[in-house]
Amino acid sequence: MRTPQQTWNIIWPVLNKRYKRTETFLTHRNPWELLVSVILSAQTTDDMVNKVTPDLFKKYPTPAALAKAPISEITKLIKKIGYYNSKAKYIKTTAQLITGKYNGTVPLNEDDLRTLPGVGRKTAMVVLSHVGDDKNVGIPVDTHVIRFAHRFKLSTSKNPDKIELDLQRLIPKKNWKRAAYAIKEYGRAEGRARGYDPKADPLQQALHK
Repeated sequence: MRTPQQTWNIIWPVLNKRYKRTETFLTHRNPWELLVSVILSAQTTDDMVNKVTPDLFKKYPTPAALAKAPISEITKLIKKIGYYNSKAKYIKTTAQLITGKYNGTVPLNEDDLRTLPGVGRKTAMVVLSHVGDDKNVGIPVDTHVIRFAHRFKLSTSKNPDKIELDLQRLIPKKNWKRAAYAIKEYGRAEGRARGYDPKADPLQQALHK
């Protein structure tokens, strides 16, 4: 029976070669738009977020603009995504905090980011891995990463923070960002929850050679 490290060592070359993405699927032009997009993406697909953010950012392009926006107007612009009422409050309050406390600039450290409404470890890691000084600061754990870790027995935990720690033990830090997006791209392609076919999965094929 293979150890998790042995399994990772077999599937990583396939992931690295086959899935080339190194950036988020969320459309953004700056750290502010990235932060808002990631907050909105919780329990919602990236594709759906990308459908609502152009109009949102066109009308309210900066934290200062969104901070002054009526909740009813924000809600109207993002109502196609899940939990839009809560998320409208999150991004408005976040805009107010960034405008007042951080001089209109998204803070680029985990502690400050996690003081913002709707921002947890995963959101902070996505932002920092794209616009922070250390691009391999962590491994953002979303539903794709959770499913991947369980499918290949790389972690038995249901807790995202513990899953991230398990993966960090297996993956060299220099590959954290690259691996996270390769796993997510795999999850959107062959590794989906519905209609999954192990025989057509290139990672399973590598493991059963």
